[in-house]
Amino acid sequence: MKLRLYNAKILPLSENFHTIQGELWVIEEQISYCGTMEDAPKPPDFDREIDLNGNLILPGFKNAHTHSAMTFLRSYADDLPLSDWLHKQVFPMEAKLTDEDIYTLSKLGILEYLTSGITANFDMYVNSDAIAQASVDLGFRTVIVSGLNNFVHSLKGLEECYHKYNHFHPLISYQLGFHAEYTTNEDLLRGVAALAHKYQAPVFTHNSETQAEVADCKSRTGMTPTAYLNSLGMFDYGGGGYHCVYFDENDIDIFKEKNMSVITNPASNLKLASGIAPIKRYLDEGLNLAIGTDGPASNNCLDMFREMFLVTGLAKVREMDASAVDASQVLLAATKGGAKAMGLSNSMDLSPGSYADLVVINLHKPNMQPENNLVKNLVYSGSKDNVLLTMVNGKILYENGEFFLGEDVNEIYEKCNKIIARIR
Repeated sequence: MKLRLYNAKILPLSENFHTIQGELWVIEEQISYCGTMEDAPKPPDFDREIDLNGNLILPGFKNAHTHSAMTFLRSYADDLPLSDWLHKQVFPMEAKLTDEDIYTLSKLGILEYLTSGITANFDMYVNSDAIAQASVDLGFRTVIVSGLNNFVHSLKGLEECYHKYNHFHPLISYQLGFHAEYTTNEDLLRGVAALAHKYQAPVFTHNSETQAEVADCKSRTGMTPTAYLNSLGMFDYGGGGYHCVYFDENDIDIFKEKNMSVITNPASNLKLASGIAPIKRYLDEGLNLAIGTDGPASNNCLDMFREMFLVTGLAKVREMDASAVDASQVLLAATKGGAKAMGLSNSMDLSPGSYADLVVINLHKPNMQPENNLVKNLVYSGSKDNVLLTMVNGKILYENGEFFLGEDVNEIYEKCNKIIARIR
């Protein structure tokens, strides 16, 4: 497929926040040209040319922490403290899911990602086969991370998955990880650290999400979760933490020394009353920041626009400083920061040779006018309603409110409702 998007504003994010008036070409799965019409080489014979009428192209958002199949718990286990939510509602319901359920429920999550301009997710859930196949069948890019803990998976299975899903399909990759320090015994943790050393690979986990989590780890180990895991050699090849709400100075130093990513989930942390992460401090220290929605049971909306606004809005309130964490820092976290955390080095920007993972934003909406500053418009006033087109790997999967996935989305909705009716 050879595609031309022209008469566009383009925000490549390859160097700065300079906007180009021009066009972008896609040949198969890659961007072949991004620039002005005047500088373009001789064009090939395109299969389709789309006049964007001055709308904005930018790299797709990267949802850097998800549990996609938890769509079945949307608006089910709400208004509960984190511990009760997890142990009394989530875990018992998850035990009733079949592999086919996870496959279908993951598809529902992907549909929602596409409506928000999200072109890749970092998914932690049981049954990697179902997750991977759902993404491949819908043409979506997914990085799977292990959710190993005391109750599911094994070190042998983790290593097998690491090999299998890093050679499964171009849209799928896999990272080492485990659910959390508080759900994973030390023998398993040492085993994960050993695999990290064996493959010189990063490791990802839920980290310091609540005050209780940190206090409990200190009472058992004498250290914070970050310090304890680091003492096991867990992060010698980098990695990252989901949430990272309660860090002390030493935790920040470890993340900085090990070149780790902070993956913040503001809506989830608000809904579960976990707290507000010190985002300004992380950015001031030069840590890579990425943004995730978390799962649809704890959010409940898989919307990167809402997450972006919350990242900056909550930071300003936490610091009591309206200048804290500006829009440009947040947009980078939602795009390049996520790509870096997820290991998607070829999906960072719109440079030629990069994967054609992009979103087109409709600027012909009241909330995008006037165009004083497009970056600030995106972060402070943008919404899913502005997503005109979402492309993954060179294929348009969502355009003008319609999905182009080769499947009837209403059948997916129907199957998901049948699943929750069966297991409730």
